[in-house]
Amino acid sequence: MARPRKPFLMRASSGVMAAVERLAAAELRSVNAQVECLLREALARRGISPSEDGPPTDSA
Repeated sequence: MARPRKPFLMRASSGVMAAVERLAAAELRSVNAQVECLLREALARRGISPSEDGPPTDSA
């Protein structure tokens, strides 16, 4: 079963987007898949595991 995706609008400088596009092409990924990969890597470096259940809720 495919994981649900949440669409969102992202703004980035043209230089950042060009770099992501080059990296995506070099790694044979779509730009969208590359952005998700980069986000997951950044989260892992910070010790954060993405939840597959959705965004965290505020229990306070």
